[in-house]
Amino acid sequence: MKEIRDRIKEVRTALNLSQTDFAKKIFISQTLLGDIELGNRNVNDRTIQLIASQFAVNKEWLLTGAGAMFGAPPPDMQLENLIDIFKRLDKPLRVCLLEQSKCLLKAQKESPN
Repeated sequence: MKEIRDRIKEVRTALNLSQTDFAKKIFISQTLLGDIELGNRNVNDRTIQLIASQFAVNKEWLLTGAGAMFGAPPPDMQLENLIDIFKRLDKPLRVCLLEQSKCLLKAQKESPN
């Protein structure tokens, strides 16, 4: 039977996140997350709540394995990563990224597939 540590890793894997990125989003260190996933440390209630709220994970599934992993559609981590990158760019590069995105969208619409 899977333990909570296995389900945490399963969530992280389903979202295609590294330990570092997953840990940042729930405000813990990568070392602590690694220890939790290995079973060297117990997960506390705060971390469980953060995983559930940050990633729309069904808390009951996280605690017991019952039900579906996600209470709602899983968050679009690619979009969140793109937004994070966009926020860190200087204004001229933001404009460039938006123009490139428009060109990609236009090319997609014109593509026969």
